[in-house]
Amino acid sequence: MALTIATLRSATRIGQLCAPQGPVLLVRRPIRHIHAPARLPSIQQRLYSAEAVEPVEPPEYLSEGERRVFDKIKEGLQPLKLEVQDVSGGCGSMYALDIVSDQFKGMPVIKQHRLVNKVLGEEMKAWHGVQMKTKAP
Repeated sequence: MALTIATLRSATRIGQLCAPQGPVLLVRRPIRHIHAPARLPSIQQRLYSAEAVEPVEPPEYLSEGERRVFDKIKEGLQPLKLEVQDVSGGCGSMYALDIVSDQFKGMPVIKQHRLVNKVLGEEMKAWHGVQMKTKAP
């Protein structure tokens, strides 16, 4: 059996390699680590421009109740992403909300949810339940 680089590579993946004379011992060389400097020169740092973010627009397929919730959250939180779905079967007693907003920066999840509860106020009191996913960008 002729040992080639391809044979050795496939054998190391499989974990077994036997030549007609017996097993072959593969020796691995230690990996040399290349350490990056602690601070890169400012020329190599990425620069990001602050682009104006367009406000989210409600999809056309929202029901009247979903649209009302969408508009309240949009007005109160200026979200970058907002999805509202009636998960109660159409009666409007339970909603799933997915919100990404700059106003959530630095807040724990519980405070993010409390802020959404505050924005929705009286609207939310008539609901049976809510599924909420919130996060900062």
